[in-house]
Amino acid sequence: MIAAQYRWNNHHVDQPSAEAQALAQASQISPIVAQILINRGKTTPDAVQAFLQPGPEQLHDALLLHDMQKGITRIEDAIAAEQQITIYGDYDADGVTSTAIMYETLTMLGAQVNYYIPNRFTDGYGPNVAAFKKLIAAGTQLFVTVDNGVAGNEAIAAANEAGVDVVVTDHHELPQELPAAYAIIHPRFPGADYPFGGLSGAGVAFKVAQALREEIPQDLLDLAAIGTVADLVPLVDENRVLVYFGLKLLQQDERPGLQALIKEAGIHPEEITEQSIGFGLAPRLNALGRLGDASPAVELLTTLDESQAQTLAHQTEQENRRRQDLVAQISTAALAQAEDADHRDRLALIISGHDWHEGVLGIVASKVVEQTGKPTLVVNVNAEGRAKGSGRSVEAFNLFKALDGHRDLMTAFGGHHMAVGLTVPAENLTALADALDQEAANQHLADQGPSELTVAATLAVPAATMDLYHELAQLAPFGTDNAQPLFAFAPEQVTGVKAIGKTGDHLKFQLQTGTTRLNAIAFGAGKQADELTQADHVAVLGTLEDNVWQGRHSLQVMVKDLSAQAPTVVVERTNRLHQAMFTQPGTYVFFHENVYRQLADHLPNTATALLYSGQPLTPLAADSPVYLVDCPDLTADLTTVVTQLQPARITAYLYQKESLSRLGLPTRSQYAKLFKFVATHQHVDVGHQLTQLSTFIQIPRTQLIFMIQVFFECGFVSIAHGIMDGVTQPDHKDLTAAPSYQLRQQQMQTEEDLLTCPPAALTQRLQGLMDRK
Repeated sequence: MIAAQYRWNNHHVDQPSAEAQALAQASQISPIVAQILINRGKTTPDAVQAFLQPGPEQLHDALLLHDMQKGITRIEDAIAAEQQITIYGDYDADGVTSTAIMYETLTMLGAQVNYYIPNRFTDGYGPNVAAFKKLIAAGTQLFVTVDNGVAGNEAIAAANEAGVDVVVTDHHELPQELPAAYAIIHPRFPGADYPFGGLSGAGVAFKVAQALREEIPQDLLDLAAIGTVADLVPLVDENRVLVYFGLKLLQQDERPGLQALIKEAGIHPEEITEQSIGFGLAPRLNALGRLGDASPAVELLTTLDESQAQTLAHQTEQENRRRQDLVAQISTAALAQAEDADHRDRLALIISGHDWHEGVLGIVASKVVEQTGKPTLVVNVNAEGRAKGSGRSVEAFNLFKALDGHRDLMTAFGGHHMAVGLTVPAENLTALADALDQEAANQHLADQGPSELTVAATLAVPAATMDLYHELAQLAPFGTDNAQPLFAFAPEQVTGVKAIGKTGDHLKFQLQTGTTRLNAIAFGAGKQADELTQADHVAVLGTLEDNVWQGRHSLQVMVKDLSAQAPTVVVERTNRLHQAMFTQPGTYVFFHENVYRQLADHLPNTATALLYSGQPLTPLAADSPVYLVDCPDLTADLTTVVTQLQPARITAYLYQKESLSRLGLPTRSQYAKLFKFVATHQHVDVGHQLTQLSTFIQIPRTQLIFMIQVFFECGFVSIAHGIMDGVTQPDHKDLTAAPSYQLRQQQMQTEEDLLTCPPAALTQRLQGLMDRK
């Protein structure tokens, strides 16, 4: 059985409503797209039009942002006075694109400008006192922060003391005490009432550029799109406009650095989507800051030198590959640790190791959360006994709140609901793990169940078409608050299941209903191939994607989640028995004593051997499987066993070495041969000479044994101590009255019922018996 990892919210899976039908007609879109839009709050033709066709008029007035006018005036004054301006950025993809946007804008306006990207490991996140002082000593007369600053109280105070102003442009959560900056440009500043609070750092930098240039800086849309997608901010309102047009620019981008990076990433420019950013460009830009100095990322984005661009893009690619290798190595160790005896029963995890690169621990924590469903902290313990790392959580557990009350165990801590960073003395890790478990209990994490996914609709396999895919593509770009629609499928069957990838990590299969097949890919699910092959009642949740291979387009499902019930009946009829059939726990039922004696002692300790003798049977415990080892003589015996035991699952081996139906009943001429022989031969040692007798009278050995038994039961021969003698003048008896003859007829009928019928018919018969309970 394959259990779903998420809880599927099927609230909107019905057929498109009357409202959706009307909106579809008015907006000239499909009813299913109309229903999705209604579910997302777009209920009028005007709202639909604005969403499906974003335009520059949807960008808000940049001067509405808090302190925007004050901030750009200070920047303009600095430009006019030829003051040295330093852009203080951040080391992630949003931070480096924000820096590039601001740098290009100020350079275009004639500013004397440079930039500083703090080092994750030496400077940390945000304004750093030592870095500020060093930059001021080098001549900085105005700081403009991008993608950081609202929490830089100490460093900004130091700048003020030195007579240097700081203009903060940021989008992160505002602390209770704001820094004494010259200006704070922030979309969610209290009381400012800017129309949209979901901008990324790159989005805020773009708005500053818009205000400074007094026009929409279309040439910066590519950078704004990368930062917006990379930072997982809501892809609605202004962000949708920025990414929508930014993707168009990226498809024909003239920046040498981005051209080179796109090529290194193996992306076709004309096919760039938000997924190309999220899974291709952003991870590469992030890799530099995760492993060391992120400044080359800004150089890459802003250089006009094609040779330098190619060199920097190649360096970035190499760092990304190193980052991938580190993540793979540490993830393997972390996942193994998550399942060991010290961790597997915990509600939340603290995973620790030595010589783990601290720049990738957040990614590793995400992978552990994805695999285990548990909030996870992953830390590296250095030689001095300091544990430093990152944590990731699930929607049902506020990780920041859980740890906030235990700051006494940590030397540094920060974050939010879903992600944290922390430094802990190694000797405190056990106490912190216990505290985290207690907090998980306090938040009733065990009762929350899996995270929820919203199902856009249930689709029949034949309804998934390229036309539908193209209609759904109108809803892109997809991301936070505008998720790519997830569809539920319940195919009649799943075919072509196979593990793919270098190490078989991924799963490929086909959903089939009738004659229609639809390819599906499930990343990271390769280990489930065997279970899926054997499963019944498969349900798949995924998105529709256009798979392009060698110029050919085909539709496929990218699987987000799946569930499959193990079949309650497995038919594996055989004429040979082997050890692998007897390794699982359960009840093994035998109908013949000779087979029972042969195998009963070879079953595992978790199994029970039962020889059916016609006596009433006690129902098994719930979830108990039954293995029908050999074929009964009577179909009725099998019926009795199944209905009385009431098993949860049945595996039907129904072993029979030789087909009696194929052998058939003896002919009249065969009976005549045997009758003539016993009339003329006495003291025949059938115990030792049966094979010779079979050859002599030319009757198959198995058939001959049966015939001798029938003759014995009819009184035609006597057998004592293996010696057979003919009976002189026996009474006349009908051979068909012999018990063995009647049993043979019953056995042949049982074969027809159980062994020669189609597997589906036997499955249906057994399933019907199980359903009687």
